[in-house]
Amino acid sequence: MKYKAAIVFILVSFDIVAGGGWTEKKGNGYFKLGQYSILASDFYNPKGDIIPITTVGYHATSFYCEYGITDNITAIGYVPFFVRNTLNEIKFRQSGRTIAGDEETNIGDLLVGFKYGLLQQGSIVVGINLLFGVPLGEDRGGEGQILQTGDGEFNQLVKVDISRSFYPKPVYSTVSLGFNNRTKGFSEEFHYGLEVGYLVKDKALLALKVYGVESLKNGDPTGSAGNGIFSNNTEYLSITPEVSYYLGKNWGITAGIGFAARGERILAAPAYQLGIFMQRKK
Repeated sequence: MKYKAAIVFILVSFDIVAGGGWTEKKGNGYFKLGQYSILASDFYNPKGDIIPITTVGYHATSFYCEYGITDNITAIGYVPFFVRNTLNEIKFRQSGRTIAGDEETNIGDLLVGFKYGLLQQGSIVVGINLLFGVPLGEDRGGEGQILQTGDGEFNQLVKVDISRSFYPKPVYSTVSLGFNNRTKGFSEEFHYGLEVGYLVKDKALLALKVYGVESLKNGDPTGSAGNGIFSNNTEYLSITPEVSYYLGKNWGITAGIGFAARGERILAAPAYQLGIFMQRKK
């Protein structure tokens, strides 16, 4: 089976929340400067088939943080402060006619929220996330008004993370379930995920993340614009191998590549993530 990477705003925001069910201790934190990029000439249509399209690029430079307000409450923020969406030029060989390309550069949609440590029973912890997507990005940009750095709607995701440490083995796992309430004609969504990680010699953290979104398809299909990045009724099952390597005691680099076993109404191409992270521990 041929796998393609999937890009939607949910993929680059709601499933980037680190830490699983664990909260940061008061005064501790996790901070990351990241880059997310995709260049796609294929598209998953509403039937889940891959079809060719004019090449579209999406690149987001972002800052992500988790900070312990108390031992049980962690503040979360994701700020894509530089987002560029591009559409390639088209040139017809026989006629020589050219359709100009287009681009939009702006801030992206902000993600803010909290994680609450609900339960810790032995090696199992349960955390509840309440996350808000704030529409700061441009949802109708470029000369053709079809390029986007945000979806233009305010949404709220409630997500439960159930995590387990297999200490003394350097292994952990997290199962996630969530519901995303959306506005302005966008359909609500059911979210689910699984993450497994292994720490190699206290230097390299290897993780495999599986994340899925299923649309309830209860919105207004004409009430939301989208060009395959922020379309309504998007669905996918993404698979992302990721490695974080510690260059020092509390800082390092991270890299990942996202793939999708299936998708609907999303771009299809390899999606790359790079970042520099730092941990603050009191």
